[in-house]
Amino acid sequence: MSSENSSADDEQRVWDVVVVGAGPAGASAAYAAAVAGRSVLLLEKAELPRYKTCGGGIIGPSRDALPPGFELPLQDRVHAVTFSLDGKFTRTRRSKQMLFGLINRPEFDQQLVEHAQKAGAELRTGVTVSRVEQHGSAVPDRRTVAVVLQGGEAVLARAVVGADGSASRIGAHVGVKLDQVDLGLEAEIPVPETVAEDWQGRVLIDWGPMPGSYGWVFPKGDTLTVGVISARGEGAATKRYLEDFIARLGLAGFEPSISSGHLTRCRAEDSPLSRGRVLVCGDAAGLLEPWTREGISFALRSGRLAGEWAVRIAEAHDAVDTRRQALNYAFAIKAGLGVEMAVGKSMLAAFERRPGMLHAAITSFRPAWRAFAGITRGSTTLGEMVRSHPMAGRALSALDRRSAVVAPTDAESTATTE
Repeated sequence: MSSENSSADDEQRVWDVVVVGAGPAGASAAYAAAVAGRSVLLLEKAELPRYKTCGGGIIGPSRDALPPGFELPLQDRVHAVTFSLDGKFTRTRRSKQMLFGLINRPEFDQQLVEHAQKAGAELRTGVTVSRVEQHGSAVPDRRTVAVVLQGGEAVLARAVVGADGSASRIGAHVGVKLDQVDLGLEAEIPVPETVAEDWQGRVLIDWGPMPGSYGWVFPKGDTLTVGVISARGEGAATKRYLEDFIARLGLAGFEPSISSGHLTRCRAEDSPLSRGRVLVCGDAAGLLEPWTREGISFALRSGRLAGEWAVRIAEAHDAVDTRRQALNYAFAIKAGLGVEMAVGKSMLAAFERRPGMLHAAITSFRPAWRAFAGITRGSTTLGEMVRSHPMAGRALSALDRRSAVVAPTDAESTATTE
């Protein structure tokens, strides 16, 4: 598709959709637009594959959002979860069915990009986007957006999808507003075979010492991904939590191959998801589950929706139709992921006030464990659970109101369910 302007501008290609960022959200958006038969350019500032700070848990909603034929590069299959409350009251719950899978992000992201390429998307790596312009000298007409790269090159498109992470420049252009910012710290720790075998098929979730914080151990072959997360502003305390957590696990003697940190950002409820012909998705839109800060499933699902609606925006001939399609995209996000985020915020508020109560429920109350297992497998979501089971909503409200903290005995125990 060429520019509507004459002379030199005719020589510059105008893409139907340009996607900025080649993580799960961007690759999903590029795939969705390319499958629809549109010309798609996927821009990524890094060279692929690249490391990302991420636990790498693939829950049911993530699996369901993958392209047809996608084979997950699983490092482990989780059938058991050990829960602890700041290192105490440890209990392991087991399931005969797989709860979720564990992946390394470099391989996972690379495969997603390859699926987008096979669908017809073109990839450019090593390019940094400076800004987006929807008016001005770089924009030849009202149906075109200019994505300006570092160095001054302008890439033209009928629609742009911003999937450039939690520090998104496209998100800043759209005006994304944030309601919650958290700091995650993580270490990739190679371990001997005997240690790896002890963790195989099992993860640890530790409800942490600071309000809303928790830690995790995710086994991936001969490496354990160990991390913690808490509210931004508690950087020193978060670092101490990670150090104490690693020491308590008996892993302090092993040298991490990678130590990293990352800020996760949750959108405010009234935050915009578009501006003109530009949409945002995934971390760039502040879309993730506020309680667990799980973001991969939100990235995959919102990316697919963004790609589908970017196609419609690319076809829009005027501002009215563009606005209509952008509003439809926002409605689709809010009706699904927005509901899950609202429930997640309530869960986080309850967890911040009563971590012991939540720990007791999930380790000792079978319906709570079944709900956790159902969410991780993908047979339900937080939003569906509250919508379909009024008792769950009442229980969440009650959990938030309860003033007493109930915790199980300080002993290791194991329960097998289902």
